[in-house]
Amino acid sequence: MTEYPSQSAGWQVEQRASEAYEQYLVPPILAPWADRLLETCEIHEGDRVLDVACGTGIVARHIAPRVGPGGSVTGLDINEGMLDVAAETAGDVSPPIEWRRGDATELPFSEAEFDVVSCQQALQFFEDPVAAIEEIHRVLAPNGRTALSVWRPLEYQPAYVALADALERYVGEDAGDMMRSPFPAWDGADLRTLLEDAGFDDVSVTIEIGSVRYPSVPEFVRREAASSPLAEPIAAIDRTVREELIHEVDDALDAYGDDDGIVSPMESYVVTAER
Repeated sequence: MTEYPSQSAGWQVEQRASEAYEQYLVPPILAPWADRLLETCEIHEGDRVLDVACGTGIVARHIAPRVGPGGSVTGLDINEGMLDVAAETAGDVSPPIEWRRGDATELPFSEAEFDVVSCQQALQFFEDPVAAIEEIHRVLAPNGRTALSVWRPLEYQPAYVALADALERYVGEDAGDMMRSPFPAWDGADLRTLLEDAGFDDVSVTIEIGSVRYPSVPEFVRREAASSPLAEPIAAIDRTVREELIHEVDDALDAYGDDDGIVSPMESYVVTAER
């Protein structure tokens, strides 16, 4: 069984990065994957749903119409900047979403408070993923359901292999490690064991394959930097060094270029289970 080290160091972003995250990463990556996640988890009218580590709220926004006026949706995140953007973006969503600040490893909710708990691409960032899964189990009602997604390891994400390697070369080892951290070295068996050890039943782990598209390699680098804590270290390097970084990524992704920019595969585990 793989150890579950914290992946969270350095990945808290400021308000400006939260806005860039919503603008640049949600439409091409997180919105399509939110739909894939929710397709795997039955959500009914009247359900009480919690989205853990909700970020700027894309999963919660997609859930709200499914639960209808008799249901409820709560989005929880530790980052106030993310929650501020989430609240602004979801102003017209019905039913209204409740936004709460809190730690996934100590959820501020009572036992059996929710029928469904979702978590998109965040488990790998929690300081203690074991505690987070135990907390999700605790707040679920009997027969409640959870749906989680976690990126597969880096070798299944060609664009991010190229970017992480270039960041390490031109910005520093910490920058490379930061870009690799969303893609933990976990496999499906690790995730299955993690949930079963927390008491979940009927655990299902599937591999989903999608893609990400950007209009150009420079835009890929710029948008990823703007949406993360990498904005400052990338901005701090000399312009010529930054151009060399982009050129290296461009060369590495040559096979993924077309008339509309670049497109690269992305792979994720999607996990569902019942309490």
